[in-house]
Amino acid sequence: MKMTGARILLECLKLEGVDTVFGYPGGTVINIYDELFSFKEIRHILPRHEQAGVHAADGFARATGRVGVAIATSGPGATNTVTGIATAYMDSIPVVVITGQVPTALIGNDAFQEVDIVGITRPCTKHNFLVKDVKDIPSIIKKAFYIARTGRPGPVLVDLPKDVQIATAEFHYPDSIELRSYKPTVEGHPKQIEKAVSLMLEAKKPVIYVGGGVISGDAAGELYDFAKKLNMPVTTTLMGLGSFPEDDHQALRLLGMHGTYYANMAVTNCDMLFAVGARFDDRVTGKVATFAPHAKIIHVDVDPTSIRKNVRVDLPIVGEVKKVLSQMLKVLEEQGDKVERFRTGIEPWMAEIEGWKQKHPMTYKQATSVIKPQYVIQKLRELSKPDAIIATDVGQHQMWTAQFFTFTKARTLLSSGGLGTMGYGLPAAMGAQAAYPDRQVIAICGDGGFQMNMQELATLVQNRLPVKICILNNNFLGMVRQWQELFFDRRYSQTCMELPIDFIKLAEAFGATGLQASKVDEVEGTIKKAFETPGPVIMEFKIAREEKVLPMVPAGASLNEMVLNA
Repeated sequence: MKMTGARILLECLKLEGVDTVFGYPGGTVINIYDELFSFKEIRHILPRHEQAGVHAADGFARATGRVGVAIATSGPGATNTVTGIATAYMDSIPVVVITGQVPTALIGNDAFQEVDIVGITRPCTKHNFLVKDVKDIPSIIKKAFYIARTGRPGPVLVDLPKDVQIATAEFHYPDSIELRSYKPTVEGHPKQIEKAVSLMLEAKKPVIYVGGGVISGDAAGELYDFAKKLNMPVTTTLMGLGSFPEDDHQALRLLGMHGTYYANMAVTNCDMLFAVGARFDDRVTGKVATFAPHAKIIHVDVDPTSIRKNVRVDLPIVGEVKKVLSQMLKVLEEQGDKVERFRTGIEPWMAEIEGWKQKHPMTYKQATSVIKPQYVIQKLRELSKPDAIIATDVGQHQMWTAQFFTFTKARTLLSSGGLGTMGYGLPAAMGAQAAYPDRQVIAICGDGGFQMNMQELATLVQNRLPVKICILNNNFLGMVRQWQELFFDRRYSQTCMELPIDFIKLAEAFGATGLQASKVDEVEGTIKKAFETPGPVIMEFKIAREEKVLPMVPAGASLNEMVLNA
């Protein structure tokens, strides 16, 4: 039977397993919304801004492992999605963004609400499409989802002109798709696998370095089995938090600029670094010339362009991390006594790492007169459920969360790592809560980042999404202020936000609940009350204004040149 392009689009989404979309209507997508009116198989959530809609789709994808979907109209609607698309691109998150476009005959004529969104997003999408014929919609949507979720995941944009939405065609959805120029490598080369295992078993001071690829590749189970098989220490990037339980004795926790002393020292002194699904970001490596200077480096990644991009690599393995780790475990099963000798041989190394843990644990100076943000994060961990999903904005609160929350499960931290997008936390939490209505979802924000997308409180209330929002309020743009304090003689240029916003009244204005704690002994009660209160809740904590995130590796310094106290 014949269908309009708009209806074909919705049928395609349904067949891809999409049950939730985040979108904002407008003139060039009004036909899609007209079809949505009676299309009950897909739940539509209306954000208050298109950027927040893409962040919500991103949060949905990170929490579930499925492809998130966002819809926006042409022109300003489409350009508002760009920050969300770039955020997903930098962190390799599978999102499909569908934008309306002016009719094909008007493209290039500066028509009302026309922008070249395909051209604008080309540098920050994995791929994008301009649909020119209604008959092409099924194959393009199939390709979009396939590209978004396979290989190194990422965002794909589909630009759909209004006349294509109105046109009709017979609907047939392809069972499979093949792209001649896009064939991601799945399994690691057997010879490289064998070489890697041999190199690894020769090490005396090994470290496993884990990135977000382990989470996006659903390989946390294989990573755990591998690390336990060899009793090797494991450190993670911000994007890798939760891939290995941080309460395990082998966990070195966070690496890099604000990582633990013992993780940074272990990497600096190791003789073998096994990098899994990580891209050696500058916030991890510090000064590249002195990064893991004594180590042979084995790098596993599904994206061959990420290997040797930033650091030297002695042994590359291209493939999906889940498959590669499984292959390596099989090879290890054949090694027998070599594995036991390896485990015994690295005991002095594990003891040395334990010494670093005892010497400089991740800690802070307690206080009774003022709320320390680290204390709030610890109490949130203590009082929240084991499978709680945490979404953060970007800044000091993000790093305190990474340092003190203790993540033990994959897909429980949603955070903008690569792009560092302020305003990400609240809409990402919204997307996760839409995916898991019965799970506890907490958005941890600074007062600056929260204000960037605080309009999404309305979306939470309207859709009965009970996100609990923790605002660590120091009336500063905290991370920039910290740099100004340490490196610019306390010249706090445009980082002081002293306007006394009443976040309790703000919450109530949106129909939510607002709570505030300004004393240390109010923190626990505030959190408990928030968790017991139905619906969205803002918890505002008046924290120490000039508290810093420490340890800290200054820009351009080596990992072992950490500022521990200041």
